[in-house]
Amino acid sequence: MNFIRTEIPDVVICEPTVHGDERGYFVETFRADKLQEFLGYKINFCQDNESKSSYGVLRGLHYQLPPHAQTKLVRVIQGRVLDVAVDIRKNSPTFGKHVAVELSAENKRQLLVPRGFAHGFVVLEDDTVFAYKVDSYYSPECDRGIAFNDIDIGIDWQVPHDKLNLSAKDKVQPKLNETNDLFEYGVNYYE
Repeated sequence: MNFIRTEIPDVVICEPTVHGDERGYFVETFRADKLQEFLGYKINFCQDNESKSSYGVLRGLHYQLPPHAQTKLVRVIQGRVLDVAVDIRKNSPTFGKHVAVELSAENKRQLLVPRGFAHGFVVLEDDTVFAYKVDSYYSPECDRGIAFNDIDIGIDWQVPHDKLNLSAKDKVQPKLNETNDLFEYGVNYYE
């Protein structure tokens, strides 16, 4: 497995090694030991989630506050998405900046979105199956979000605005500068 730090170094692209022949392929999608060796700390994933969506569905930008903050390891099983992580750690040198990576069944890339980041994705192909691991269970009281169209963040979702399909909740999320429910840069949220 190959790990690549993005322009926001805490967000990591994970590229598994694919072994293929005329019968198909085999791939290890997760190795805790290799990830821990690369990161220098351990992530204890406790739950796997999966969604299926059509073109234009946008889910996000979501995060959970401590004590139920989540790290996500996301991937696409079928189809493709534009996956986005936004730094919401106050005083971070990359606060309000984002990373956008195309994940697809074909490229088999994964994105590690650590605690302290809001996460979202838009579906670029019908019948896309999106799967992810989290290291803390869902907590409604800690659930938060940021507006997908916050102009200060400036995400190009690569889908025309009139083709986007959002939940009622995601249509009314606050802008980043309108919320105090953020993380602090330099705090270890893994202890």
